[in-house]
Amino acid sequence: MMQINAKPVNFKLGEYISKGYEFLKNNFGGLFGAFLLTILMSIIPFCSFLAVGNFYKYCRDLRAGKQASAGDIFNFDDFMPYFILQLILIGGILLLYIPMIIMMPIMANNNGEPSTAMIFFIPYMIILYIALVIVCLKGFYMPAVISLGGVKDIKTAWNMSVTMGKGNLLSIFLFTIVISILAQLGILACGIGLLFTLPLLYTSHYFAFEDAMQQVTYDEIKEIGSKNEF
Repeated sequence: MMQINAKPVNFKLGEYISKGYEFLKNNFGGLFGAFLLTILMSIIPFCSFLAVGNFYKYCRDLRAGKQASAGDIFNFDDFMPYFILQLILIGGILLLYIPMIIMMPIMANNNGEPSTAMIFFIPYMIILYIALVIVCLKGFYMPAVISLGGVKDIKTAWNMSVTMGKGNLLSIFLFTIVISILAQLGILACGIGLLFTLPLLYTSHYFAFEDAMQQVTYDEIKEIGSKNEF
């Protein structure tokens, strides 16, 4: 039985990218097929997060030498927690954008001249962007605890993610930027390179999640066995 003891994770930025690259290179056929199915499933409303979470499960099974099938991307076992998560995100974004909706007509009717609304609009947008980034960084490990840890309760998954990411928000931010840049480098190869660099983004994320889960979980059955040996 796997149990999660959420604690700050020792984040290894470079290691995740290098392992993601090697894993993708050595298993390109299967991972690329799973990646294409992930993109396909993401087209279905409210299934994009679920698709990516299932991709991480596929990576886990492939790493463990289990009978991994790309068709497992269409597994709906974790649909409800990801569905609730997306509803919360949509509701939060709509709530944050209400002041924008109010200010836009005021600025439009000001004949292009600076207005009091404009003075508040720009700082508001900056604060809004920073707030969204912080929320995303704090929730970085939620896919790990939901898909790899089996946590179904959104509040619990959020609290665990916040604890696991404590002290690592800057590292997580840099990691996200670096792999996003790497994922876009495929454009330089006439777009064909994206077929390799985009899956790299997901495999690098997987190794960040795998390492984190190894640091915060323990196998109770194995622990009992090791105690019995002594």
